[in-house]
Amino acid sequence: MRKRQLQLVSRAGWAGLLILLCSGTGLAQTPGLDWLTDSSDAQRSAWIRSDQKISVDGMKRAAGTPDQFQFLWKMKVANGPRQMNSLMAPATLDRLIGYRGFRMLGFFPGSEGKIFTIDTDLGRMEWEKQLVSAAPSGRGTLQCPGGMTTGIVRPILPRIPPVPNYGGRGRRTPGVSAVGAPGAGGVTLANIRPNPPAPPPSAPPATPPRPNPANPPGGQLGAGPFLIHALTGDGKFHSLHLSNGADYQPAAAFLPSGANAHGLIVVDQVAYAATMGGCGGAADGIWALDLETKQVRSWPATVAGTAGPAFDGTGTLYVATAGGGERGGQIVALAPKTLTEKSQYTPGPEVRFSSSPVIFEHKGKTLLAVGSSNGQVHLLDTSNLARPLAVTASGAGNWSPGALSSWQDQNGVRWVLGAVEGALPPGFTGPAAKGAVVAWKVEEKEGSYSLVPGWASRSLPSPLPPTIINGVVFAVASGEFRPAQPRVPAATRVARASNAILYALNGQTGEEIWNSGTTIRSFTRGNAVAGGMSQVYVTGYDGTIYTFGFPMEH
Repeated sequence: MRKRQLQLVSRAGWAGLLILLCSGTGLAQTPGLDWLTDSSDAQRSAWIRSDQKISVDGMKRAAGTPDQFQFLWKMKVANGPRQMNSLMAPATLDRLIGYRGFRMLGFFPGSEGKIFTIDTDLGRMEWEKQLVSAAPSGRGTLQCPGGMTTGIVRPILPRIPPVPNYGGRGRRTPGVSAVGAPGAGGVTLANIRPNPPAPPPSAPPATPPRPNPANPPGGQLGAGPFLIHALTGDGKFHSLHLSNGADYQPAAAFLPSGANAHGLIVVDQVAYAATMGGCGGAADGIWALDLETKQVRSWPATVAGTAGPAFDGTGTLYVATAGGGERGGQIVALAPKTLTEKSQYTPGPEVRFSSSPVIFEHKGKTLLAVGSSNGQVHLLDTSNLARPLAVTASGAGNWSPGALSSWQDQNGVRWVLGAVEGALPPGFTGPAAKGAVVAWKVEEKEGSYSLVPGWASRSLPSPLPPTIINGVVFAVASGEFRPAQPRVPAATRVARASNAILYALNGQTGEEIWNSGTTIRSFTRGNAVAGGMSQVYVTGYDGTIYTFGFPMEH
């Protein structure tokens, strides 16, 4: 990567950093490159579309060399678990540019209501902040653990990120520069704008106000990519400056205190979250907080899965319900902000959906895939939910822990992946008695769609939903003990857990390329592991963050 001159200017007790970049796709808000929310993007794909170093060929070529994909660093932070909750997967920022220089940041949430912000390039704590008073560890119940139960997120656009052209790696966009204002926090590339057009010769020169990236026009809560957001155990929604953790505005009331929330996401100035278990008196369903008016709305349902609602390119959100009674599970399309029902898919009383939806574009259509508790995958066209495009055969496997993933390879093949426990779904073969990652291919012939079994991974006990980075599938054998009886206490589950292992697989064949061996010394749980910028992050129940990737030059 080419470099230009970097100048440091000193002024009256503060430093401004002028940075000129010749190349940089490191935008402050880059869906498909940054990990912005649960399962990475608004479509819940768990897919990082491109990477400078991570690729199937790149990892194979680097094997046995000092530059191979490897364990980079670990850090144990001060967070106590609550029941089975502990550290969660981070949101990431490709590149922050401020008066202190470059930062590549990961925002790690802890179950006790604390944010740990780490320079993931150097493995160094950038800042940490306790959002609410830390309650004693271990309190609550398995169903209602209390504390922070959902991840840190960054605002995201509903649009579906484009499929990469697979024409090479590296940064390509022309460089720009900016200087951070004193006390305003870091300047990010997405905040940099070209100069306004010159006025007509007859008009006096305009003096446009200098934009302050820390304070967008209108003072909108949550506006801009320079903020991170958190939902704490007291039900408050927090907006913080990502450069230092300072409050952007006072926390807003969102959910009842003690609610068990998951799938937090901020789309078009609205925060959404799903609640479960009736914890804190919060009705199960989808909740929406308008960040401009502070109005809260909710839509009651037993929400399936763990990644929350998925969004199409227009901002419509899609929710899977677990069902019950005569109606069974449903896929429901909800209007943004109002949560008004637009359309629905009801396959029958025997179907109970068990995963969050994943949405993707394929041959001009916006499609949705969702898993059910009988091992099926249902494929739908979001423009017409009345009938499914395809449904796989039922089997004995279980979807765990509640989310699918999807990506498209360089040959145009669309893949849908999931983690199963027990027997493999029909059409798959392999030794996966304790669990595995399985992958279907979406095929279309003369308007007829099918989900064709592609590959099954090696045996992966208690697997997490897979993460895909530039054609490499990162699968985790979590080590979590998942008993059939739901009343087994947390202490017993922790005692019977084993250490997690991270695997890298060829996304087209399932072939194992690499694994972390005995590096991780704790089990992990949750949704797909986060990644980006040639790194992958695994958070241990014991409060340790493990980072794997390619060494970077400094």
